[in-house]
Amino acid sequence: MAGIHFDFKNFYQLVSLNIGIAERLDENRAESFTILYCDFDGFEKKVIKSSLENVLRDSDAITNFKKDYFFVLPYTDKYGAKIVKKMFDEFFGREIKSFMVSYPKDGEFSKMLFEELQNGVSTAFDKSLTCLD
Repeated sequence: MAGIHFDFKNFYQLVSLNIGIAERLDENRAESFTILYCDFDGFEKKVIKSSLENVLRDSDAITNFKKDYFFVLPYTDKYGAKIVKKMFDEFFGREIKSFMVSYPKDGEFSKMLFEELQNGVSTAFDKSLTCLD
């Protein structure tokens, strides 16, 4: 397990690609993928890297802006993303600040998903994700 790390500047295109794949392959319009946001502030880069290697699947995509990490989890609904989040909590030995949005339930376009993610993180943690603007 490891996940594939993408440069943050490609995050919007990565989400758009996953939307395109979902539209092509997922006829029932179920929760085709989930974006999981995790705030890894306070952890060393080496420890974060170890957590990614231990928790994520090879099919999962990772991008980050400083200590704000975003995971695109294909064919994963929010229930499945909560399991991934719990695995991070257990790895770090404490609850990690997180929020998640799923396509198409929370938005049918990248911009809509990013807005929902920003609003959710702002409301839940009084934190602005201006990196998604």
